[in-house]
Amino acid sequence: MKRRNFTTLMSIGVVFTSINGFGMGSPKRFGQLASKDRKLRIAMVGSGGRATATQKALKNEEIVALCDVDSMAIATALQKFPKARQFKDFRKMLVAMDDQIDAVVVTVPDHMHFPVAMMAIQMGKHVFVEKPLAHNPWEVRQLQLAAKKHKVVTQLGNQGHAAEGCRLVKEWVDAGLIGDIKEAYIWTRRLIPGTDEGNRFFCPEPPVRPTDTPPVPETLDWNLWLGIAPPRPYNPAYHPKRWRRCWEFGSGRLGDLGCHIIDAAFYALSLGAPTSAAAETTGGTDEYAPAKEKVTWEFDARGEMPPVTLTWYGGDIEVPRPPLLDQARNMSDQGGALIGEKGTIMWPVGGSTCESPRIVPETLMQDLARNKKLPPKTIPRVPEGNHWQEWVDGCKGGPLPGSNFDHSGPLSEVVTTGNVAIRVGQKIEWNSKKLKVTNVPEANALVRTMYRVF
Repeated sequence: MKRRNFTTLMSIGVVFTSINGFGMGSPKRFGQLASKDRKLRIAMVGSGGRATATQKALKNEEIVALCDVDSMAIATALQKFPKARQFKDFRKMLVAMDDQIDAVVVTVPDHMHFPVAMMAIQMGKHVFVEKPLAHNPWEVRQLQLAAKKHKVVTQLGNQGHAAEGCRLVKEWVDAGLIGDIKEAYIWTRRLIPGTDEGNRFFCPEPPVRPTDTPPVPETLDWNLWLGIAPPRPYNPAYHPKRWRRCWEFGSGRLGDLGCHIIDAAFYALSLGAPTSAAAETTGGTDEYAPAKEKVTWEFDARGEMPPVTLTWYGGDIEVPRPPLLDQARNMSDQGGALIGEKGTIMWPVGGSTCESPRIVPETLMQDLARNKKLPPKTIPRVPEGNHWQEWVDGCKGGPLPGSNFDHSGPLSEVVTTGNVAIRVGQKIEWNSKKLKVTNVPEANALVRTMYRVF
């Protein structure tokens, strides 16, 4: 790992105060609940990619502003929301439309989640942020603390948390159906880096930093796209949609999918912060996330729950077959397993949702059902599993969304500490309270970074 120094890198407060006076330590403003009798006034930062799904889900609310550094993306979105005002710089948008915005949706590359969401929160706006919550553990924690301080309603875009399967798994674990759980693992074989340019992990193999400097497209403001990241020339290897594997912009496969696929295990086992993370990788560099990764976290006991290890298998990598799994049953391309002393809870992951969880062996599942020993559904369900509507309802005084930052912040801390372990190539001992790696001092350069003024 190499640490670079840039004379233009400064604190996040300077990034904000250079335009509008909002930064770390700015005057406290509180979120205001919107009336149930009117539409939620939403500003969207990011207009293409994941934003299209959010636009569709929130079409019955009032999209008052669209912000994107690429005017082509805004032009497409304006066809659906012709009354929305358009901006390229999120800071100017928030200042210009302060009293016209209730909430902000953040669907930009990972490295810009923190500055956009933090400024919105400090201005008292409710926020919906795509996963991962932020780019490193320090940013994750600051967003969690700021949301609480400013009393805003938050939601992370891991829609599986609002689904039926996630709740069933927790109810089964809480009921002790498979006894103590000391091991869990999650896997995905999807989105393997390759030569297909439609693959969002597309990157030349072996991954190298582009050296050519093609002209910046006329529709794109490259300075704003880079945002707080160190300066580098524009290249289509980053934009559009190819930034996820580049560490300075994205978070690799773990960051892209981890908050989805890990969530059911994290929730059911009440995991909180890990005490360590260790990684084995293939095909990564200082600049790019690996083609394959295995990450193992260790967690202390939680109440009556024993210590547990959680292992992530990403890419074309062998995944252990869970004990007692019926020989005739195949493992899915994405899934999870909680290994208990009496049995195993397994689930496939379709898209981003924990689907159709089962207890194995199948004879145990059938016996529990036949003898009516499956627990009642005690966790409130989200109608139709709609996590966007769950957030909207929360902004209007309804129940807090399930993946609010008090839940999704610690979940994102697991993911981001895993990426720290991947990048340093050593097992890290993690002190969550101090936000510090205690055994590999140089790893702390990845826990918190400085920012370019743009």
